[in-house]
Amino acid sequence: MTLNNRRKPKLDPAIAAFEEAVAYLSRHPMFSGLIRFASIVRREEVQYPANGWANVDDTGAIYVHPKRRGETEEWIYVLAHCLLHLGFGHFQAKVNQTYWNIACDCTVSKFLRDLKLGKAPDSVLGDYPFSAADEDSLYQRFCEQGVPAYMQQFGVGDKKQCDMLFASSRAYRQKVDWGAVFGYGLSAAVSQAVEAAAGYQDFMGIVERLTAPQKARKWFINHYPLLGSLATGFSIVEDAVICQRLDISIAAIDVVSREVFFNPAAGLSENECRFVMAHELLHAGLLHHERCQGRDPYYWNVACDYVINQWLVDMRVGDIPQLGLLLDPELKGLSAESIYDRIVTDLRMYRKLQTFRGFGKGDILDRGSPSFWESAAYTDLDSFFRNALSQGLIYHQDQQRGFLPAGLVEEIRALGQPPIPWDVELGRWFDSYFEPLEKVRSYARISRRQSSTPDIPRPKWINALGSEEGRTFGVILDTSGSMDKKMLGKALGAIASYAISREVPAVRVVFCDAIAYDEGYMLPEDILDRVRVKGRGGTILQPGIDLLDSAKDFPKQGPLLIITDGYCDRLTIHRNHAFLLPKGAKLPFVPKGPVFRVE
Repeated sequence: MTLNNRRKPKLDPAIAAFEEAVAYLSRHPMFSGLIRFASIVRREEVQYPANGWANVDDTGAIYVHPKRRGETEEWIYVLAHCLLHLGFGHFQAKVNQTYWNIACDCTVSKFLRDLKLGKAPDSVLGDYPFSAADEDSLYQRFCEQGVPAYMQQFGVGDKKQCDMLFASSRAYRQKVDWGAVFGYGLSAAVSQAVEAAAGYQDFMGIVERLTAPQKARKWFINHYPLLGSLATGFSIVEDAVICQRLDISIAAIDVVSREVFFNPAAGLSENECRFVMAHELLHAGLLHHERCQGRDPYYWNVACDYVINQWLVDMRVGDIPQLGLLLDPELKGLSAESIYDRIVTDLRMYRKLQTFRGFGKGDILDRGSPSFWESAAYTDLDSFFRNALSQGLIYHQDQQRGFLPAGLVEEIRALGQPPIPWDVELGRWFDSYFEPLEKVRSYARISRRQSSTPDIPRPKWINALGSEEGRTFGVILDTSGSMDKKMLGKALGAIASYAISREVPAVRVVFCDAIAYDEGYMLPEDILDRVRVKGRGGTILQPGIDLLDSAKDFPKQGPLLIITDGYCDRLTIHRNHAFLLPKGAKLPFVPKGPVFRVE
């Protein structure tokens, strides 16, 4: 049997219950400090009580019976009982040490009973019917009246059953102020109870203190409907090691894994975390990861940051982080696309700006492969973000929860509409240049006369907009080796279909790789049937554009449709034009014409 096939040994239920009790007290705010400085020993060679559960000495060592079997609640009671002896400072030398031990047991048992922590084992007297305020009063009473007879059946009064031991003088003594440690734990427990009553934290078995980012997230869920639905869909990661590995100085967002990263070393306040949280959630809700569309991710991230930060300042959500942020009043009112077009004209100026992730880094993390980003699961994420933000806008406005910038409302409503497919957008572009032909009769040119009435002239059917001459467009087709064949097929098929539907008689086709191949005018039916692509070498598109500019048989107003994958040089185009690119590809320059992306 190999190591991988070996089954792990099943843990003894008794040991599992004991370890679960230790873990529970380690998480409890009142006992976590005490158990951190104490040492729990469960071995046969140590001084454990033969008939009891556990002993504790003044050094903080708790000796547990190694063969005792109990439930988790019982072990919680026993271990907490021993820890409270340390926290209450019960290790004091008295004349009758046994009576002092019993008095301390009564005080601890009453405290645990009021706290409702754990369950006293059946062999242990957990309910002492004494109403004395402190252990000193009980000790004096026992010294004067003795221990009640009914307590002797539980072994109380027997020196062998005393659970407080004094270590020998040779034993190593920890210099721990147990009272101060217990005081800190008690203060933390009270603070968390107050915060829980105020609704600032959740109960998960043990009350855990909410950090500033967690409080900010809860605030959005309870008080800010616009981003409340988005906040519920993201988890918060506060790990300095992970943030250091991902180069996150303040915060970042991973849309695919639905995680918002906060670097605890940034030291943000709760109000600052609200600002940063809203910033990251708007990145996801406005689909900035999807709208990048082949642009440079960092510069697109910077453009989106300028827009979001201005909105959040106008909305007065949280406080601006003291570490700074991207904010420029001159860019107020512009869209992210417009700001990006400005940025790429001066890349040197915007190269080392600081986002919430750091200098020269975008706070929208992309840790997935391209195939994953195009998967069906990713599409479902886009639908979730779009619906969450649209519903949040409705609730926010109905409840009148505060001011919202007009630009933000416009973008949210635009995202609420289904995206227009690329072929529909391409069809609209064709419609702007080629209106449908309407045939009418005209006497401008007399048609042939009928044989039955040769002396009667007949009008000719012509197009209302004139002749079909000049009704054409040019196609610059990138045939370099990097072009995908499927993308070429989709693009050529769409071009041929729209040319036929718009009654374009012929299309001027030019293939371009290292040189230009002029195919001349081609019938749309021939393009739809089969085209033999030439080239498949490098990528130089400018010669094909210049060829059509200088061609005498090509109309001066004829538009150009350039099909490429973006791996080309800067182009100089004087005609009306449009680009057809694969989804996710980008051009190395700012295009002046529209860009359609084939999915």
